[in-house]
Amino acid sequence: MIPLPHPAESFSRDDLAKLLAATTDDECSALYAAAYRVKKEHVGAIVRLRGLIEISNICSKNCLYCGIRSANRGVHRYTLSQAEILELASRAMDFHYGSIVLQSGERSDPAWIDCIEDTIRRIKALSNNALGITLSLGEQTPDTYRRWFHAGAHRYLLRIETSSPKLYASLHPANHSWHDRAACLNHLADAGYQVGTGVMCGLPGQTLHDLADDLLFFRDHAIDMIGMGPWLPHSDTPLNHPGFNPRDALRLGLNMIAVARLLLRDVNIASTTALQALAPDGRERGLLAGANVIMPNLSPLSHRADYTLYDDKPGLDESDDTTRRNLEAAIRRIGETLSPDAWGDSPHFAARTR
Repeated sequence: MIPLPHPAESFSRDDLAKLLAATTDDECSALYAAAYRVKKEHVGAIVRLRGLIEISNICSKNCLYCGIRSANRGVHRYTLSQAEILELASRAMDFHYGSIVLQSGERSDPAWIDCIEDTIRRIKALSNNALGITLSLGEQTPDTYRRWFHAGAHRYLLRIETSSPKLYASLHPANHSWHDRAACLNHLADAGYQVGTGVMCGLPGQTLHDLADDLLFFRDHAIDMIGMGPWLPHSDTPLNHPGFNPRDALRLGLNMIAVARLLLRDVNIASTTALQALAPDGRERGLLAGANVIMPNLSPLSHRADYTLYDDKPGLDESDDTTRRNLEAAIRRIGETLSPDAWGDSPHFAARTR
């Protein structure tokens, strides 16, 4: 393990790759402990909860790794009604989550854009503006982003999947553009959002230097929040890897969280469900490696299995109330505290917009 450079701006590409290469228990423990110290200093040992509502699995994209890709004819497609979404938003308030994430496959038809705008306004009215709203609805036009922001959404998560256009091209059909996707991050910032993005770790053909470049991309684009996790195969997609090793995938996912915390310090970082898919305590381990956001699933049980981006997604048959109780108990067991009824905005966003 190399000594940690200080300040964070002095981390080089090679420094980041060496940190990401931590393999032994001693190396990983030291890395996670250092990241946790930075987390406590800059964002606190406080978990920000976002109630996740998977509002539709209809998608116009055909990404080669994704279980809800448009070409997967085995998926039962669904879209929640506005009444169902509002009921789940009310449920989030009952659970004192303070914030929700509306996530779906990528759609940009006018009726969908209008529906999302109206739904955002109704959620804000329902909660008397108390409920924070993050959107994760894919690539849209600058005008659509502005409309949704003015309706009341204030955070947006758009994963670029990788900062390498070459690697991106290996994961998508030819009509998917990395440059168009990356440009959306600028459109989101221009509209006023707290901007979130993320990547998949452990992709076939990906190197540690690719992941180091991802972290530098986050830094150089002033990203406020990060949602990233291990790449997990889905049996109904073209992208599979016979050498996939769950233990290695988990370690790399935790390493990325830790190094992101060391480099970026005051951003919000999610501990994702993909970590939990690799280990029952994966999300808690993510918190101890430097993450500070968890997104418990509020989606109806009747549709959980329809929104599987990868195989063996956890929580498909667990009620939202059981999820809440188990998650809150697990968070307390590791010495973290909850932030009830709070939006949990990114300190990085506050600092850069002062």
